[in-house]
Amino acid sequence: MHYEILGCQAPDTPTLVLSSGLGGSARFWAPQLPALAEHYRVVVYDQAGTGRSPARLAEGYTIANMAGELLEMLDELGIQQCHFMGHALGGLVGLELALQRPNLLQSMVLINAWSSPNPHSDRCFAVRKNLLRDSGPAAYVQAQALFLYPADWIAAHSAQLAEDEAHALAHFPETDNLLRRIAALQAFNVEDRLEQIKTPTLLIANRDDMLVPWQRSQHLADKLYSAQLALLDYGGHASSVSDVEPFNRVVLDYLARQA
Repeated sequence: MHYEILGCQAPDTPTLVLSSGLGGSARFWAPQLPALAEHYRVVVYDQAGTGRSPARLAEGYTIANMAGELLEMLDELGIQQCHFMGHALGGLVGLELALQRPNLLQSMVLINAWSSPNPHSDRCFAVRKNLLRDSGPAAYVQAQALFLYPADWIAAHSAQLAEDEAHALAHFPETDNLLRRIAALQAFNVEDRLEQIKTPTLLIANRDDMLVPWQRSQHLADKLYSAQLALLDYGGHASSVSDVEPFNRVVLDYLARQA
């Protein structure tokens, strides 16, 4: 998989691994990198079958497979301990890491994540799959902002969105890969294993998230052994992009406390 290591490289610098959502691209974290790179050795990567990590994903591909691929990459880099931050699908990867190799993780930040399916998100992903199958990648990409951002932010950032959408179309993954990634996150269910996860965890959720109800993060905060919830009022599903400064402040404050 394609990866980049950014920020401070001093031997005693803590490592922070970032895992993006359904799009899978390291580019998602651009608004966070300047702030994080001042304090951490930051590892970003394009997930298998997306962006600069070409692969043909197998039928029955799972979140556990995604976590296994990331573990292989971290082993190759010699990373034995790290902090982890994941958005949506990336948050599911974090939960799997905590189950597969708990000693790796010093802490987790999980953004608009979940531990089992819910009817609202399933409805949203069904719409997205239908757009992809019936109308093609251009319609899928055009609709994406509606699921990610608040309406007023979309209206105020049309030029940025046009640029982002052109980039997304130019680097659009194979349709089968994307459908298998969606199927993986729809099938994800670790409800009966949450009590096994002891990693200190910050859950970040947004009240105005129209893709994943914020109560799914509240549920995780209630069930995980060492977790707390930061509930943000604004930003939609991707407040790391649409409301950068408050988001970064919450993350940096939490990670500093873990240190």
